[in-house]
Amino acid sequence: MCAKKTGSIEDLAVVGIDIGKDTFHLVGFDRSGQVVLRKQIKRLALDATFETLPRCVVGMEACLSAHFVSRRLRDLGFDPRIIPAIYVKPFNKGQKNDYNDAEAIAEASLRPNLRTVTEKSQDQLDLQALHRVRSRLVSRRTATINQIRAFLIEQGIAVRSGLRALRNSFETILEQRRDEISARMRNILIGLYGDWLWLDDRIAAVSTEIEEISRTEENCANIMSIPGIGPMISTAMVAAVGRGEVFDRGRDFAAWVGLVPRQFSTGGRTILGRITKRGSRYLRMLFVQAAKVIMMRPHRWQAFSFGAWLERAASRMPRNKAAVALANKLARTAWSILRHGTRFDTPRDPTMEAI
Repeated sequence: MCAKKTGSIEDLAVVGIDIGKDTFHLVGFDRSGQVVLRKQIKRLALDATFETLPRCVVGMEACLSAHFVSRRLRDLGFDPRIIPAIYVKPFNKGQKNDYNDAEAIAEASLRPNLRTVTEKSQDQLDLQALHRVRSRLVSRRTATINQIRAFLIEQGIAVRSGLRALRNSFETILEQRRDEISARMRNILIGLYGDWLWLDDRIAAVSTEIEEISRTEENCANIMSIPGIGPMISTAMVAAVGRGEVFDRGRDFAAWVGLVPRQFSTGGRTILGRITKRGSRYLRMLFVQAAKVIMMRPHRWQAFSFGAWLERAASRMPRNKAAVALANKLARTAWSILRHGTRFDTPRDPTMEAI
């Protein structure tokens, strides 16, 4: 389907792609802002279509296959730009359809001060996939454990909280409460326990692979020199932001992770609320967990360069608020180390538990 065009395809300056599962919708502007390209193509025709177009800026929304498409277009000589969907929305005109979305993406791509998503390499995508698999397995294990607890409480059997408590008492419960638990329920519980053990093995295997990568990757090793930070955070951060070059400073990275106060300011009056919780929820959770591990060991704070600051923060803030403030500092420090290829300025305490 083609619309009337007033310019020439040779003057193409920018193309917006609305990426679909099987089809892509393209809208292109020339240097004067006139629509010179309006086309629907199959995914498999991507290379053949763009080989016939003049080299220009190509914009696309951040989505599952955006990094793959970006790499293919860069190999063909184009200048791909991956744009967060929230930044495209203000440029949408009329009702929502694929061509209007592609046109909005093309217009957003021309904005000179628009922050784009860094293109991920295949290694980054592989590492990100490992973390996503592990996160899903951990979630399934939690659901399985909760279901075992629910079935036991239905039989009038309560087990104290904690994974270890249930694991240590599970076989004893089945043996001592044999008369209280039906044969069918017993088989169900044994099956769920088998699922739990299988998930433990899978989580351990994926975690081991992540740890091996963290030991061989220089950027991960540098980040792990920060107290409280281990293979999980270091590899998740490298997978998410690469070398961190998309951010100008550490505070920008902390804001992207969502560890800064939400701001609602007007008329010269600054109003700060809770943290924004924008960006990577998974990475934010890991940084907060690392901060809480450090908060649990106040006798070691003086061994770190930020120990004096942490003591003052802990004395005037609620515990959780101080932990978030520390997570913010850890994130900013991690970005600085990642961006400049250095290590933390204090020798790491080997007894400090890391995440």
